[in-house]
Amino acid sequence: MCPNMCFGMAAVVNAPYNENLIKAASDKLSAAHPFLNALLGYEEATNRYFYNVGEKSQIEIFLPGSEISGISASEFFTEYQRLTEHDWNLFAEGMLKITAWKTGDKTCFLFAFHHLLADGRGALELVREFADLYATGVTPTFAKEKLISSADEFPADSRLPFISRVLVNRANRQWRKENQKLSYEKYHAFADEFLRCDLVRHELSVIDESALTAIIAQCHENDVTVNDYLLAKLFAEEKPAKIIMACDLRPRLACYNKGTLGNYSTAFSVVNKNARNMSSRTGSNASTESSLQDIFMRAKQVHASVQKRMKNNAELFLVLQCYAALEPGLLDAAFMASQGTFKSKVAEFIGKMFFGFASPSGYSVTNLGKTECASIESAFFIPPASPAVKKTLGVLTVNGTMRICTSER
Repeated sequence: MCPNMCFGMAAVVNAPYNENLIKAASDKLSAAHPFLNALLGYEEATNRYFYNVGEKSQIEIFLPGSEISGISASEFFTEYQRLTEHDWNLFAEGMLKITAWKTGDKTCFLFAFHHLLADGRGALELVREFADLYATGVTPTFAKEKLISSADEFPADSRLPFISRVLVNRANRQWRKENQKLSYEKYHAFADEFLRCDLVRHELSVIDESALTAIIAQCHENDVTVNDYLLAKLFAEEKPAKIIMACDLRPRLACYNKGTLGNYSTAFSVVNKNARNMSSRTGSNASTESSLQDIFMRAKQVHASVQKRMKNNAELFLVLQCYAALEPGLLDAAFMASQGTFKSKVAEFIGKMFFGFASPSGYSVTNLGKTECASIESAFFIPPASPAVKKTLGVLTVNGTMRICTSER
């Protein structure tokens, strides 16, 4: 649909570097997850793309043969840039690339995912499986892939609101009237050029176990979550009008088959309420204590907004309902049309008004939560840098330590 559909996961695994074992673990992982054997397929009659699953693993492995210093090594970002500086041709390239280095008596891994393979939560589980397989020999359980096949599999109370249905139906009619089709080849050439000029800087920050414990205690005192606190802090520091928050939908989807890949995430916006009043109290002359109080006041507002959204399936499923209802070809063309490189008034409207592709002005947070894993010493998540977003935070807490990777244009 748009460039920069990739994201990453870096991990230090508690096992010595072994090239043969890396390749063997990759093959076993592919045997458990059919989409790791898939390239992109295309059905011309319906203008639809599909996962063309074969018998051979499509994971691409890179073994530079060098040693790096561990989870804070700059090599992770250098390699991630190399792997994602061009648009992957999914008719010829698989949806997962792995690079490995030696670090003392352990192994550093960088996993680069295409979003068609998995969302962040699915990627984390896949990395955990790989780490357990590599470190302890535990073979992952086979998971039969099962995608969301239609909007009928969404909750009954998640139907598009009336105005949205009117806009979507009108857009589909106009698209059929335009009778256009964007080829993958044309999109791929455009995406390659876009990525050549679209520069994204990555930075990593660490909140160690003691500092995180203190934050959690303060969150409990204020009846908010750590994620509420992170959004409130971003509101205070950057003062955006809203922040887009990713949300995992697995618990709400009866069609989800445990362990399968694919994208089961959605996103919704959290509005910066009372931004003017809050910002006046968090200026350069504000004390640290009052600034912290303001952040938690804001976190309570964020908490109320998030909880309201989480209880409203019509709002929570809005993006996915739009995906399901719009003509596939129209979705394909939305980004290029928003950039003026594909002539379609309706695709331009969808790209600009529905998905905010006109300019990268948004902010977003994707928090994969916390996990404990004996096979992983440390890890962090490199979030996807959507073309609609100026700055995004990827948050992951492993074995008590939170790492936040910031991707910023």
